[in-house]
Amino acid sequence: MSIALDLDHHAHPARRADGRTSLVGLMKPELRETLRAIGLDEREAKMRATQLWNWIYHNGVTDFERMSNIQKGFRQTLAETFKLDRPEIVTEQVSNDGTRKWLFRFRDPLNPGLPPVEVETVYIPESDRGTLCVSSQVGCTLNCSFCHTGTQKLVRNLTAGEILGQILMARERLGDFPGGQRPDDGGLVPSGETRAVTNIVMMGMGEPLYNYESVKQALLIASDEAGISLSKRRITLSTSGIVPQIEPAGREIGVMLAISLHAVRDDLRDILVPINKKWPLKDLLEACRTYPGLSNARRITFEYVMLRDINDSDADARELVRLLAGIPAKINLIPFNPWPGTNYECSTSARIEQFADIVNRAGYASPVRTPRGRDIFAACGQLKSASERLSKKDRDALTA
Repeated sequence: MSIALDLDHHAHPARRADGRTSLVGLMKPELRETLRAIGLDEREAKMRATQLWNWIYHNGVTDFERMSNIQKGFRQTLAETFKLDRPEIVTEQVSNDGTRKWLFRFRDPLNPGLPPVEVETVYIPESDRGTLCVSSQVGCTLNCSFCHTGTQKLVRNLTAGEILGQILMARERLGDFPGGQRPDDGGLVPSGETRAVTNIVMMGMGEPLYNYESVKQALLIASDEAGISLSKRRITLSTSGIVPQIEPAGREIGVMLAISLHAVRDDLRDILVPINKKWPLKDLLEACRTYPGLSNARRITFEYVMLRDINDSDADARELVRLLAGIPAKINLIPFNPWPGTNYECSTSARIEQFADIVNRAGYASPVRTPRGRDIFAACGQLKSASERLSKKDRDALTA
């Protein structure tokens, strides 16, 4: 799906300023072809690609010298020719409730002379899981009126390598790779779990389906059994309703789907989620009903932020039930998380409970999401980095 500026970075592999090519984010066939380009025959390229894949994604290695099953001479060739990119950590904050937020900085892989960009990534620990909320864009184009991220203009899409870089760096910081050390600040790793990161949600900065190819590539690598090896049922892609990309996402990526719904009438959703003007509720819900793989075991999650006196009436709850009839669904009720400058208020606890009761009695699970990380602005709808829209000169460089 095209957007106002062509800010995609689909060219692979990306060559760094020092002439080295980044291997993070390449699919296996691309990795093999990249190795063949430096003189390996097909058989050896396939073998070396398998080794590299395991070192990068299973072991989390960033230094070719640590790849002990590869001959020393070839390790040196790899180090001279390639790079294993990770983002720079600008800040790392830990909430009172154990939520952790990173501000990651990236250099543009195709235009290294441009200013770096920054995105926020959040880790939410619970007793039985650890969920990583990953960003897909620097900024956002959707301008959802209740969302802090929407006040930051879109700078550019992230590459598959940059999306994966957030996952790899988070796993490193959480001691999630073999031999890694857990953080010594308590409460950040789910008990009884081998991994700290058990789930990924594409719910950070940006609209994932406006960066479809990079998100697809990153999630296919994240779910590869020989790599990060997360079940597709533990990966959720959230969209505000880019209808033409919903069916391909189900067919080609096959992860769980979440819809940022937030309203049950087009006139209100046009304000809260302006993309609704292009793809209204009727079109969006039809795309949900035909989502590939949809079943009671693979329900769609509908996200509904609770805004006081805006979308939280009993009538809204009953209309929500009517709209979703026939769709295997779970409804996440999200207490609004305030941010500086917003005109919205969170619904009262009593109002949220009454709303949830109506939805529950209709047969839908409707958990009320406990706000996490509010004290470090890491809660749903609060993410915003320091990166702003690039200058016209820099935008021209991106699209040249």
